[in-house]
Amino acid sequence: MPVDVKICGVNSHEAATAAASGGARYIGFVFYPPSPRAVDIAEAAALAKTVPADVGRVGLLVDADDRRIAEILAAVPLHMLQLHGRETPARVRAIRETFGLPVMKAIGVADKADIDAAAAYCDAADWLLFDAKPPKRPGALPGGNAVSFDWNLLAGRRWPIPWMLSGGLTAGNLAAAVRSTGARVADVSSGVEHAPGRKSVTKIGDFLAAAAAA
Repeated sequence: MPVDVKICGVNSHEAATAAASGGARYIGFVFYPPSPRAVDIAEAAALAKTVPADVGRVGLLVDADDRRIAEILAAVPLHMLQLHGRETPARVRAIRETFGLPVMKAIGVADKADIDAAAAYCDAADWLLFDAKPPKRPGALPGGNAVSFDWNLLAGRRWPIPWMLSGGLTAGNLAAAVRSTGARVADVSSGVEHAPGRKSVTKIGDFLAAAAAA
């Protein structure tokens, strides 16, 4: 069964086109200025116009306040909000209720306790995303650090809401990640880049082909 894919950190027309034409189910725009993949509102609005209607447009936010979220949504037609900061279940629920969009909460994973903690979000979020916890080094981002976690931590786990797997995924390791976790949706960013923040059309195509064959 093919694995659905979200290409995150899209910040060019070439990457958006390669993702959509190659079969990506979701495309992610990063609204977090410290990231090399970040787009401003005008850039995201222009890119969103090029994305086919059947491809989900996801906005990645990190501890954003309501004013910032409203500003983005006023210009960019998003289908889902991805919360990649320290948002509590209460904050996740409030964002979902305030803006009326599905919300995905990213869970940073280093050990079993992190997986267990995801249960607290199942009544607040529409999706979960399991990503590696940021490495303990200066300048580490909330996500997109090209590191993975122990996929066996997810083996056999079931959740009442849909979820995605992220963290250090590439075309070369996707099949193993899917076998270990049972993931049906994969999120990739740095794994389809030739430099931080610069997507590779070739790597996007390779990853989508690997997902189709998984």
